[in-house]
Amino acid sequence: MMIFDNLGGSVALKRDDAREDGAELTVLVVEDEETISDFITMGLSHHGFRVQVARDGKEALAEFGRIRPSMVILDVMLPEIDGFAVLRQLRLQCDVPVLMLTARGDVDDRVHGLDLGADDYLPKPFKFKELLARVRALLRRQHAATMPVLHVGPLSLCRETREVHLEGTPIDLTPREFEILELLMRHPRQVFSRETILNRVWGYEFVGDTNVVEVHVSALRQKLGGQRDLIQTFRGVGYSLRG
Repeated sequence: MMIFDNLGGSVALKRDDAREDGAELTVLVVEDEETISDFITMGLSHHGFRVQVARDGKEALAEFGRIRPSMVILDVMLPEIDGFAVLRQLRLQCDVPVLMLTARGDVDDRVHGLDLGADDYLPKPFKFKELLARVRALLRRQHAATMPVLHVGPLSLCRETREVHLEGTPIDLTPREFEILELLMRHPRQVFSRETILNRVWGYEFVGDTNVVEVHVSALRQKLGGQRDLIQTFRGVGYSLRG
């Protein structure tokens, strides 16, 4: 079977085992251009994925809550709610891999999407084989992030025992410090806003000042000692772990 991409070339498709624990992996494609969404749906379906399509940002958020997909392919220029706003809402809820897919190719837009929490960025026009490779890479990365022991640079974190080691030496963290570090280690180099950290660690019921995040991050840095620069501050944006 051949699918022609929008660059005029063609991609030979074969079925992959796009499954996890025996179940098909679901991809939510958020794209208002029907020819593009049909093209992506045909290709991913042939490779064993289950695909759900949303035509605008409002529908995307509703479908995400309904099906809880394994990953999201998200266009930026959407009716109702644009892709950046959709991404902000998704990042307040979970860590689902998000691939931004858009005609916008300038650096500022890419950086904005990545800073908001996108995992990857693919500008149009694109070849399906590159899209497929990026989908596979994001799903492999997500699987690695669910492993019981996380490793980033000199840090290791065990979810089951709630132990953290820095260059082999154990460090004692409070429950909140542990949860903040786990969030950052699951997504190294991704920038998390204070609001997102509050929602993920403290929960939606938290009412208070976002400065509580700064206090805990500062305490965490102190415990990292000479490696305190592992946690970087992006002024006006948030925090990121750079291993």
